[in-house]
Amino acid sequence: MTASRGRLHWLWQLYPALRPLLFQLDPETSHHLSFGSLNRLSRWAPWLLPCACPLPSSVRRVAGLQFPNPVGLAAGLDKNAEFIDALGCFGFGFIEVGTVTPKPQPGNPRPRLFRVPKAQGIINRFGFNNLGLDAFLNNVKSSRWVAEKKGVLGLNIGKNASTPVDRAVDDYLVCLQAVYPWADYITINISSPNTQNLRDLQSQDLLQTLLHSLKREQARLRQTNAKEVPLFVKIAPDLDDDGIEAIAKLIQHFDIEGVVATNTTVDKSLIKGLEHAQEQGGLSGAPLSIQSSAVLRKLRALLGPDTSLIGVGGIMNAEDGRAKIRSGADLIQVYSGLIYKGPRLVHDLVSGLDDFQSA
Repeated sequence: MTASRGRLHWLWQLYPALRPLLFQLDPETSHHLSFGSLNRLSRWAPWLLPCACPLPSSVRRVAGLQFPNPVGLAAGLDKNAEFIDALGCFGFGFIEVGTVTPKPQPGNPRPRLFRVPKAQGIINRFGFNNLGLDAFLNNVKSSRWVAEKKGVLGLNIGKNASTPVDRAVDDYLVCLQAVYPWADYITINISSPNTQNLRDLQSQDLLQTLLHSLKREQARLRQTNAKEVPLFVKIAPDLDDDGIEAIAKLIQHFDIEGVVATNTTVDKSLIKGLEHAQEQGGLSGAPLSIQSSAVLRKLRALLGPDTSLIGVGGIMNAEDGRAKIRSGADLIQVYSGLIYKGPRLVHDLVSGLDDFQSA
């Protein structure tokens, strides 16, 4: 066993021991304590973390980008790009941070994050709480993982809660212009259930206006930065078939490079009778798995092979990851699974997807 693999096993073994203690804390406090501690460790004693641990070779080329492996971190866990270096030690092939908005905003009042352990689920109603573009980009620029190009970086953008939905395009353009030079790809988040009226942007007229403006600006930024940065659109799992079809047509019409499917669901029937089932917000984790995979299959059937798809929602083990690939995903992302399973999940997923071909 190599020293780096030994360090990885040390991390694997530590998390199950710490998880019961972390789960005794308020979820948001636990989040900042654990990832903040790992981030400090990555800066002060990086040799204690498994950054050098070899993982199975499973390079993917998606949307014109080369991904070291197909397993990524979903947006939402690191809203301010504060923990990139610590998260990079887990072996992700790509990391997506955000959602960032033009101006700082506090989000919704606490408590706004709830665990549903019996279902391996999480409910959040954060409301795009973040420090704003300036702090976000300063954190990206100071990341060693980014500077050393250890993986692919996705930057996820949204609108401020105070911006009317009919002016949302202004916020997205401000964010697009600011993050473009630093991103490998950019995700347009129009599907969080926790910002009032945000999901209205998934309607045909509003989405058409938004995508038209963003693609036009992308073309300009491509010239001024001499850099190609693909755009992904993150959609909700709660769309009906007509809604999915309408979005797919716009994705193709505007030549959007990819779709992230899906965000959290507002359907709490999936956890009926369990603690916190009555809480407002979006549900993620294991209960979302079937619903998000169904959206993926519909998108792949509508979009064909040329549009890149990132599958996210309910990936708790290697078989869940393979199910997303079979459903049409080119890449996968995790969030809630990382909270319940710990950093070993990333290694298990990469190993489980190594040389795996979609059916």
